[in-house]
Amino acid sequence: MRRCDVLVAGGGPAGCAAALSLARAGARVVIVAPAIEPAWKVGENLAPAARPLLERLGVLDRIAADGHAPSHGNLAAWGEDALSVAGYAFGPYGDGWHLERARFDATLLQTARAGGARLRAGRVRSAQRERDHWQVVMGDGSVLLADHLVDATGRTARLARRVGATLIRSDRLVAVVGLLGPPTTGAAEPERTSLVESTPWGWWYTAPLLGGERIVMAVTDTDLVVDLRLLEPDEWWARVRLAGHVRDRTARWEGPPRKLRVLAAGSSCTRPAAGPGWAAVGDAATATDPLAARGIVTALATGLAAARAVLADRGGETGALDAYARRIAAVHAEYLAAQAAQYRREQRWDTPFWRRRR
Repeated sequence: MRRCDVLVAGGGPAGCAAALSLARAGARVVIVAPAIEPAWKVGENLAPAARPLLERLGVLDRIAADGHAPSHGNLAAWGEDALSVAGYAFGPYGDGWHLERARFDATLLQTARAGGARLRAGRVRSAQRERDHWQVVMGDGSVLLADHLVDATGRTARLARRVGATLIRSDRLVAVVGLLGPPTTGAAEPERTSLVESTPWGWWYTAPLLGGERIVMAVTDTDLVVDLRLLEPDEWWARVRLAGHVRDRTARWEGPPRKLRVLAAGSSCTRPAAGPGWAAVGDAATATDPLAARGIVTALATGLAAARAVLADRGGETGALDAYARRIAAVHAEYLAAQAAQYRREQRWDTPFWRRRR
């Protein structure tokens, strides 16, 4: 058996933010993460609000020098055919980034390890509370002892659920994602904005990636996917061709993509998001609709906040983890109200997807 102060389950942005903050404060931290990551990840647009969080983590300069493309803002055809613009130019933090996501995640993980966190490949199978510590059984049967746990396992919140929390889902939204490119014609510099366009059955999202590639995703409810035939690349591409603004953005690409990927995209929260000796971060604490475009920012913010709560708890502040859980609940409630208001802006279609959101 090996012992650590904090075991972080998950090596994404939320887990790395928590691990780095804890390790720099002197805690012995072990990050448990799978050895093999997906070949490509969704979550490529990073809003400027991430800059102060990255600066607090001490990685802003490195991220800025990592070769990610600038993002100037977002365009949306929502509630009307015309595009509206939400630019970053007049905000307090300047541009965001169109990320090379694997590189971004790798930078955060490398920085966490350089800061003192240890990495162990694998998954957590179970966790049992034993007086003042956790007995954690790994997938290979080995055992670790940890004073505190941080769940950064994503939307499944696997660890939090195993220690007694409840995952509450608000909807069954999914994204059917295609990766396009590089384009077959033209070599013009791509626009540096993302685009959202609503449709009778849901909505489209598209954004440029590095190297001329482009991500396109159709977002709708789980039960509508089969009838829409969105899992068939040819039909998915035919629907891209029918979408006005998304069609224009993809005009230089030939489709359909070789492969489509289906991802859970619904809103959920873990209640409570923390308890005696543990805290959930990122999507494991509060998962949001991709329309909110705040997944990575929330991951970094909750990682930092949970680290502060864990350190306070270790220092004898008995209410710190409960206060963190209440804060997560309040943030998620605020998000749900904003999400509902945004969907109510679209009144053009009386279809199952939109009726559910009214």
